[in-house]
Amino acid sequence: MTVIDKVRDNLETLDMGVEGMSCASCVGRVERAIATVPGVDAVAVNLATERARVTFVKGGTDLRKIEDAVRQAGYKPVETTMELSVAGMNCASCVGHVEKALRAVPGVVDATVNLATERATVRTLAGTDITPALVKAVAGAGYEASRLQPEAAHAAGPHDHMAMMKEEQQAQLLRSVILAAVLTLPLLVVEMGSHMVPALHHWLAGTFGEWNVRVFSFALATIVQFGPGLVFLRKGFPALLRGAPDMNSLVMLGTGAAYLYSTAATFLPQLMPAGADGTYFESGAVIVTLILLGRWFETRAKSRTGAAIRSLIALQPKTARVLRDGVEADMPVDTVRAGDIVILRPGERVPVDGEVTDGASFVDESMITGEPAPVRKEAGSAVTGGTVNGSGALRFTARKVGSETLLAQIVRTVQAAQGAKLPIQALVDRVTLWFVPAVMALALATFVVWLVFGPSPALSHALVNAVAVLIIACPCAMGLATPTSIMVGTGRGAELGILFRQGDALQALKDVQIVALDKTGTLTKGRPELTDIEPASGFDTNDVLRLVASAENRSEHPLALALVAAAKARGLALAEPADFVSDPGRGVTATVEGRGVAIGGHRLMEQAGLDIAPFAARAQALAEAGKTPLYAAIDGRIAAVIAVADAVKETTPAAIAALHRLGLKVAMVTGDDRRTAEAVARTLGIDEVRAEVLPTDKAEVVKALQKGGNKVAFVGDGINDAPALAQADVGIAIGTGTDIAIESADVVLMSGDVMGVPRAIALSQAVIANIRQNLAWAFGYNALLVPVAAGVLYPAFGILLSPVFAGLAMALSSVSVLANALRLKRFRVPASHDAAQKGS
Repeated sequence: MTVIDKVRDNLETLDMGVEGMSCASCVGRVERAIATVPGVDAVAVNLATERARVTFVKGGTDLRKIEDAVRQAGYKPVETTMELSVAGMNCASCVGHVEKALRAVPGVVDATVNLATERATVRTLAGTDITPALVKAVAGAGYEASRLQPEAAHAAGPHDHMAMMKEEQQAQLLRSVILAAVLTLPLLVVEMGSHMVPALHHWLAGTFGEWNVRVFSFALATIVQFGPGLVFLRKGFPALLRGAPDMNSLVMLGTGAAYLYSTAATFLPQLMPAGADGTYFESGAVIVTLILLGRWFETRAKSRTGAAIRSLIALQPKTARVLRDGVEADMPVDTVRAGDIVILRPGERVPVDGEVTDGASFVDESMITGEPAPVRKEAGSAVTGGTVNGSGALRFTARKVGSETLLAQIVRTVQAAQGAKLPIQALVDRVTLWFVPAVMALALATFVVWLVFGPSPALSHALVNAVAVLIIACPCAMGLATPTSIMVGTGRGAELGILFRQGDALQALKDVQIVALDKTGTLTKGRPELTDIEPASGFDTNDVLRLVASAENRSEHPLALALVAAAKARGLALAEPADFVSDPGRGVTATVEGRGVAIGGHRLMEQAGLDIAPFAARAQALAEAGKTPLYAAIDGRIAAVIAVADAVKETTPAAIAALHRLGLKVAMVTGDDRRTAEAVARTLGIDEVRAEVLPTDKAEVVKALQKGGNKVAFVGDGINDAPALAQADVGIAIGTGTDIAIESADVVLMSGDVMGVPRAIALSQAVIANIRQNLAWAFGYNALLVPVAAGVLYPAFGILLSPVFAGLAMALSSVSVLANALRLKRFRVPASHDAAQKGS
C-alpha cells in the first residue's frame, strides 16, 4: 500500500510497499537506492512490514525515479492500476491537460488518457485508495472523473449506464443543433442574403428599417451565443484562466470576438473606424451551429467505434436456469456460483463457463473463436459463456463465473488494448500540448498584421482573419487519429478471434519480418498417431508397444499420448512404471515389470551408449516421409523403430502461403528429427527449419533469428513455448494452448486456426496504415488551412477564408478522421501483400 502524508509545507511522505526483501542488507540497499533520487529528503525501510517511508520535496521529485531506483536495486515496488472515466474532453489538448493533472498527484507513477474511450489508465504506487485525489485533480483541470471498478469491466450494467449517458449526450447535442439551426437560418437569410441579393437588403431596410434589422440579428445571435453556444464559454473560459486553453477556448474567442465586434458596430457605431461598422452576427451563429453539428456526428461515430465491446458484452445472457436443492429456477447470471448445476435448453446462450455433465449438442462458438463450424459437446466437454447451444439439451457444472469467465477476460483484454498508446502517438502528444496556445498566438499575430498592413477597413479584415484562424484550427482530429483506429481495429480483431493483449503489439506486428512457428500443435493438429512399429529380431510387436506405452503412461507429451492410445486401441494392458524419468527433447526412461525401458530419439540412445546404426536407414526413410522416428530400447538393446505422425492442420498450407504473400519469411522451430522437420517444411513451403531444438533452447533460436535487427514473431501453444514467446518482438499464442503460453504472448488467437497469424499481421498493417492516413489528414489539414485562414493567399490571389467556411472545415475534420477509422470495421484478409498495405 502507499499512503501520502504532508509533513511540512514543502515536504510530503510516501509510504510504499517493497517486495523481495529478506534481510537487513536488503533494507540498506533499498534505502541507499531511494536516497540517491533527487528531491528525496529521508528514507526509512521496515523489513517486517516490507514498506518504505520516503520523505520528498513536494513537486520536486519524480516518483517514477523512486520506482526505478527500487527496481535497479533488485526489488519490486508494489504497484496497482486503476481506470477512470473522464467526461468533458473534446480535443487532444484536453488529453494532455488531464494527463498532466493526474501525473501531478502524489503516488501516481504514470497516467495515460484516451480521447476515444474517454478513459484514463493510472498506474500508482498505491494500495490505499487515492481516487479522491485523482478525481479532484481532474476536476481542477476542468473535467469530471469517476473510478471504474475492475470487476464491473465485463458486466452489462455499467456499460448499459454509460451507453444511456452517451445517448443522452447525443440527444442533448441534437437539441442544441436544432435550436441553433432554427435561430441561425433567418439570421443567415437576413445577413448573407442581403449581401448576395441587394434587392433583399433594400426591401428589408425599407420595410423594417436598417436599425431594426440589426437589432433583430443581434437578438438571434445573442440567443445562439448564450444558448446552444454557452457550452463553449463554460468550458473554454475556465480553461483559459487556468493557462490551459483547449478547443472550447478557441471557439469561445472566435465567436465571442465576432459577436462583440458586431454588437459594438450595432450599438456604438461612432466608436468604429470609417467603413468598419459592418456586422458578423451570422458568422458566430453559423460557426456555433456547425461545430455543434460536427460534435453530434462525432459522438455518433465514436459510439460506433466501441461497438465491438458492446457486442461482446451483449453475448452474456441476463439470466441462467440453475438447479439448486432439486429445484430449477431462472436467476440473474451474476448470482450463479461456481459448482452450480446449469440447465441449458436448445437455442439458448451459455451463461457461464463450465463442464458438461449430461446431454449432447452442437454449440456455435464463432462469436468467441471466429470458427464458423459448431462444436460437438458431450459429458466432459468444456462450454464457454456467450456461445450458443444448438438443438440439444445440456446440463453442466459452472466452473468460472463473473469476472473469471473467458468472455469477461476477452472484454478486459480488448479494453486494455483499446486504451493503449502506441509509440506513434508520442509525436501527437508533444504537438497537441502546445497547439492551442500556438494557434492563439498566431491569431493575435494575424490580427496585428492585418490591422497594421491590411487594406481598408483594416479592423474588419483583421477581425475576420483572426477569427478564421481561431475557428479553423482543429486539435480534435489529431487527438482522435490514433485511438479511434486502435478501438475499431482491436474490436474487429476480437470479431475475427484475434486478441491483442498488448496495445503496442499492433504497431510491432506491422514491422515483423520473420514469423517463426512451433510445429506441434501450431502447424499440426497436435494429436500424433502411431503409424509404424518395426521390432528388432527377437522382439514381439505387441510386447514392445505394451512396455513402451506403460513407460510413457505418466507423460503428457503428445507423442506419449499417441503411443498410449495405440496400445489401448489394441487392448493391451498397461503396467505401472517405476523410476520414471522424462528428459525434455530426448525421451523417457522407466522400469516396467522389472525391465528397463527407454523410448526417444537418437540422442537418448547415444546417451545410453546404444548402437542405432543398423536401424538408421529405416529411421531416415520414415523421417523423409514426414513421420517422427523413435527408438525403443529394452534392457539395453534396441527393440524397435517406431514412427509417429502428426497431421498438418487443413488451413496450415494456406496460412504459410498468406504469410509469403505478405512478404514475410517463415521459419519452423521443432524438437523433431531434422529429416522429419525438413520433409514437413518442403511440403508446406517453409523457408527455414530449426530442428532438434530442446524446449529450453527455443528462446535462443528466436534470438538467433533476431540477429541483424530482424523483427521476429513467434507462434506457439505450449508451456515450453513461453520463453520464446516472451523473447520474440511479438509473441502470438494459439488460444487452444496452455494458460502459461497465453500469459506470455502479446497476441492471442482464440481458435487453433493458424490462418489467424496472417490475419493478425494484415490487420496490424491495416490499422497502422489507417492511423497514418488519419495523422496525415489531421496535420495536413492544420498545416494547410491555418495559414490560408491567416490570409497568406490574399497578397497574390486576393483570397480570404470566411469564418463560416472555417467553422464548416473544422466540424468536418474530426468527422473525416472518425469515418476513416470506421472503415476498419470492414477489414478483410487481403489476397496480396499490396492489398495488406491499404487501410481497409
